[in-house]
Amino acid sequence: MNDKVTMTAPGAGMNLGDSVYDRLLRERIIFLGQQVDDEIANKICAQILLLTAEDPSRDISLYINSPGGSVSAGMAIYDTMKYSPCDIRTYGMGLAASMGQFLLSGGTKGKRYALPHARIMMHQPSAGVGGTAADIAIQAEQFAQTKREMAELIAEHTGQTFEQITKDSDRDRWFTAQEAKEYGIVDHVIEHADRSISN
Repeated sequence: MNDKVTMTAPGAGMNLGDSVYDRLLRERIIFLGQQVDDEIANKICAQILLLTAEDPSRDISLYINSPGGSVSAGMAIYDTMKYSPCDIRTYGMGLAASMGQFLLSGGTKGKRYALPHARIMMHQPSAGVGGTAADIAIQAEQFAQTKREMAELIAEHTGQTFEQITKDSDRDRWFTAQEAKEYGIVDHVIEHADRSISN
């Protein structure tokens, strides 16, 4: 038995039983509202590629409310954002922490936004290690390389120096929306949707 209830408003032409995320995707809006893991990263990468294929000249909006998560999964999203010829507008809302902050700052320069009560947190990546002593040494080397690479990218996106990013991300560094703008993580703090910044 199908438990799905569908309701159609007269003349609306839109099925209210549709997933809200599918409806947002039709408007070229992608929503990251959870911890970053392989499953959500694959979904977001696929959505970016789909929207790019549909129209490579129109902007894509990525709304971020995420505590962070897997570095490798987040880097897959980041690389797909950079691979797409579309401008990627990023919006920080609620919490954009760790990998959430990284993706927020990785949007197209001039098109990175924070809502006024968003909180943004930057810190160095963390990783669990295990195995033999040789395995641990290899993992530690890989981790150091990832940490350096991410700090270099954040420096590039924010305009801060590599040394400043390394110092500030040594521990959790929290930002209000306005502080994130001043630091270079976002370009604008917005309170209301504006037709001029819509897709």
